[in-house]
Amino acid sequence: MNIHIRDENITDIQAIFDLTKIAFETEEHSSHTEQFIVNALRASNQLTLSLVAGNNDEIIGHIAFSPVHISDGTQGWYGLGPISILPKHQGKGIGSKLMQAGLEAIKDLDAFGSVLLGDPQYYGRFGFKADSRLVLESVPAEYFQILPFTAHVPTGIVTYEDAFNATA
Repeated sequence: MNIHIRDENITDIQAIFDLTKIAFETEEHSSHTEQFIVNALRASNQLTLSLVAGNNDEIIGHIAFSPVHISDGTQGWYGLGPISILPKHQGKGIGSKLMQAGLEAIKDLDAFGSVLLGDPQYYGRFGFKADSRLVLESVPAEYFQILPFTAHVPTGIVTYEDAFNATA
């Protein structure tokens, strides 16, 4: 399989929507609104980084980064997610390639760190870990993980963009 990772372009929007919907359709710990979230982030100019993984002319993966707000006023931190892989291509390392490319690209935008809500076992492979200095309210602490890119880790409550409340 020849995987090519690149920035999204306008002709990818429907494919990203469809891919994200399919990828989360059967996920137990999902709002099943992830496709709407990506579109809402894009519409509100909060989709800081959007990469697609392609195989030939088919988009088979996507990763999104958007700014998060930290109650202590620290800026330059980004939420990773959603990350989506077509189910028939999961388990082939595509998600890992997207993660690595996405983290490098967000660092290149002078980010100070990234946060996410997800499986600690999976995301721990990329250096993410729970840290009590940053909190996402109303979720189990072990599932909210951070990856600082500098020595300084802010302290406070993290909130995501309003687009994460999108339902359509």
